Order: sequence, then C-alpha cells, then structure tokens
Amino acid sequence: MAQDYSDEILKEQLGKNSGEARRLLSDKDEMELFLERLERKLKLIPLVGNTLSSIPVLVSLVRSYVRGEYQNVPFASIVAIVAALLYFFSPVDLVPDFVPIVGYFDDKAVVAFVILVVEDDIKEYKKWQVSKGKRSTEDT
Repeated sequence: MAQDYSDEILKEQLGKNSGEARRLLSDKDEMELFLERLERKLKLIPLVGNTLSSIPVLVSLVRSYVRGEYQNVPFASIVAIVAALLYFFSPVDLVPDFVPIVGYFDDKAVVAFVILVVEDDIKEYKKWQVSKGKRSTEDT
C-alpha cells in the first residue's frame, strides 16, 4: 500500500515535468543547453550510489536521441527520462536540494523510478554504445 502511494507521488512529479520535457525535446539547441547545465550540476554534487551515478548515461542517451544518432528508443521513454532530469535539475522540489543529505533523496527516488521503467531501453542503448565503440564492455 505504501509503495503504491509513493509510486503515485513519483508519477505525479514526473507528469508535472512531461510537458516541459516535450517542449525541450522539440528544440535541439535548448535541450543541449539544458544538458550542459545539468552536467555542470552533476560535477558539484557527490553521485553516491548507483542511482545518481546513472544520470550521465541518461544524459548521453537523450543527447544521442536529440542528435539523431540513436533513435531505437520509444519517445515516451525519452520524455520520462527528460522529465526525471528536469526534476533532478530543479533546486526546488518535494525536498529542496539545499537541505543537507536529505535534499537529494527525492531526486534519487524519481530518477530510480524512471530507470526502473526504462531499464530495457538503457540496456539497449549501452549495447549500441559498445557496438559503436563509445563504451567499453566493462561499463555495461
């Protein structure tokens, strides 16, 4: 019961960002600027655990999709990933990021939820990266 409730909260948070995600995906230049700002933010925070350390592959997947290099992923998955990245990037969310330690827990939950939903798409993307020499087999 508690898990169903938390899943609903996560879906609601992602839904709030899905419109903005779609808008960003329609503007390659603005998407690239967003991804660059996100990468700068990632350098400022410790990426503890597997969930937040997976964000760079999500950024890479979106960038490859927007550039037209990799299209073998459902648009709905891309929207979900961008919505989660928007949530992560926002300093004001359920628990503001400036709150020590606790500030990134909600971000982690949203990102983990999306990773779980698009897990197969991420695996396929990583395989594609290996086939193109963009990732070593140890990184998959």
